Amino acid sequence: MTGTGEHLDATFAALADPTRRAILARLKQGQATVIELARPFAMSQPAISKHLKVLERAGLISRDRDAQRRPCRLNPQPLAEANSWLEKYRECWEQNFERLDALLDELKAETVANRAPRTKQRRRTHKK
Repeated sequence: MTGTGEHLDATFAALADPTRRAILARLKQGQATVIELARPFAMSQPAISKHLKVLERAGLISRDRDAQRRPCRLNPQPLAEANSWLEKYRECWEQNFERLDALLDELKAETVANRAPRTKQRRRTHKK
């Protein structure tokens, strides 16, 4: 597997966990320490640290050294790469849906066209 594929695997594996997604959402607001990140969760600081290691290995976050603190910050590049990969599939599905819409419009028009003469014939039959 190429480097890009491995990066995507790591990114999607990290994003698969709701706690890690919540941590990333918090880091969108700015840097935070492990203690700050652990605060909203009902889990220990070591458990949060394990989540942070997964995010760090995936390149989604980085940790700085600031005296005794090690604040975490969001790295947008892996998310941008994942978004770019997903975008190709979104474009494909969008084209498929556009073709489906056109087909449904065509079938709808045919149905309306086929019903119109039958309605007139029924009315004539009823008049006689």
